[in-house]
Amino acid sequence: MAALITLKAAYRSEPLPEQGEDYKEKLNLLYRVGKKIGSASELPHLLDQTLRMTQQALRASASSVLLLDHDRKDLYFQTVEGEAKSKIRQVRINLNSGIAGWVARHGSPLVINDVSKDNRFNKGVDKTTGFVTKAVLAVPLVWDHEVMGVLEVLNKKDGSGFNAQDLQVSMTLAAIAAGAISNARLHQEVLDGYKSTVKVLAAAIDARDPYTCGHSQRVMEYTMMAASQFPFSPEDLQDIEFGSLLHDVGKIGIFDNILRKPAHLTNEEWTMMRKHPSIGARILGEIAFLTRARDLVMHHHERYDGTGYPEGLKGEAISLGARLLAVADAFDTMTTDRSYRAALNVDVALEELHKFAGTQFCPLAVRAFTRAFDEYRTHAHEGKPHCEPTATDSISIKEKLQIKTLSE
Repeated sequence: MAALITLKAAYRSEPLPEQGEDYKEKLNLLYRVGKKIGSASELPHLLDQTLRMTQQALRASASSVLLLDHDRKDLYFQTVEGEAKSKIRQVRINLNSGIAGWVARHGSPLVINDVSKDNRFNKGVDKTTGFVTKAVLAVPLVWDHEVMGVLEVLNKKDGSGFNAQDLQVSMTLAAIAAGAISNARLHQEVLDGYKSTVKVLAAAIDARDPYTCGHSQRVMEYTMMAASQFPFSPEDLQDIEFGSLLHDVGKIGIFDNILRKPAHLTNEEWTMMRKHPSIGARILGEIAFLTRARDLVMHHHERYDGTGYPEGLKGEAISLGARLLAVADAFDTMTTDRSYRAALNVDVALEELHKFAGTQFCPLAVRAFTRAFDEYRTHAHEGKPHCEPTATDSISIKEKLQIKTLSE
């Protein structure tokens, strides 16, 4: 008979025996997991931490979090820890198959310390990964009476079986994780709503000038490409994304006869135009979720040598995000047709960035942008997939890559 521990055993009325330092260590890890999960803002990062610490607490060889795909009615491996992690990510498990499928269907936990004697065990995953499963502890991720997925832990390192205490710890962790997953998904839904609103606003700003159609979207993509060269936090990347997309929001306060003028501006008109960063920063300062992005809007026209506007900041007194935005904004402006000149070839524009690195532009920001753009261009021409910090449609940038070919 397989050693089977059910939900009833996990919540039996008699107290579990304390096991000295091992018991205290599990309680300590439980506290640490709860604290870390509570502070996590990204679902993948959140699950990585949960899994790593669960595996450590139970002294297991491998562990995974499988999430339920309601449309396909199966489970997929969202996060994996252990030797087989690189091979298992493409595996999907039918809800009518395996121990994880049983746990997801019934919403109940299982501890099976000898899988060879349990007909629910599916050998297919082991064949795919080369991992040898001997014992499984699996608990459902449940939130608001809905099964979201399954937390699995495999094989104690010392060869012993999983016990009721291990199950109790795992179920507590699963409950914490399920709540955090629900919150993360809700946060993402709200964030997606914010992004949609911001994109509509940016498009409306660009529409005031026929020569800037799509400018804000492209500048955001360029800025995020350059930002990928640095270890920004997810929160910082979000601020950079919003700030670069709304960098020209202050042009709402500039008259159309200045914005749409088909010639160079007069000194008086330039004085008015240079107010748009300050106007934009004031607008964003009134919107709670955009407050941190206002720095980019305020300072995207500052120059590295201190001769920019509106505050005349110099060097590293300008935030790195604003320095990256300044480069991206200038590059898109140079490679876009204007009423007073035709678009520059992309390579000529890149040369201009390097020419003015150290005066108008931050040298570090120029190098980061150039490296990221060259990588993007190489992948685009070779038809290879590439990584971007955002999942935006980049067709507008790809069109720019044709400028060189068409002009030769």
